[in-house]
Amino acid sequence: MTYDDGHATILRDDLTDTHGLSEKKMFGGLCFMLNGNMLCGVHKGGGMFRVGKDNEAAALEIEGVDPLSFTGRKMGGMVDVNEDLIGDDDRRAQVMALAMDFVSSLPAK
Repeated sequence: MTYDDGHATILRDDLTDTHGLSEKKMFGGLCFMLNGNMLCGVHKGGGMFRVGKDNEAAALEIEGVDPLSFTGRKMGGMVDVNEDLIGDDDRRAQVMALAMDFVSSLPAK
């Protein structure tokens, strides 16, 4: 599985001023880590965000967001986003805010 470098650049640009950010290739895609915790990433056909279980319902109300299930089994607190959402600044910012809210509350690894 490969990912779109343009999508990675979009997320990278969104996170430019974020302290504690790193990148890690995993799951056939590219993940952005905040203080060692997975925040978001890109994969073939879109991306994913770790919004946490408390923010998941709000994220799923945004057009272009679905539950994440790479293996057919839903991964709670994680959402999948389509390519259209990644290209939409407003919707992407909404999902990113939910992910930042959750991941920034986690202890650093």
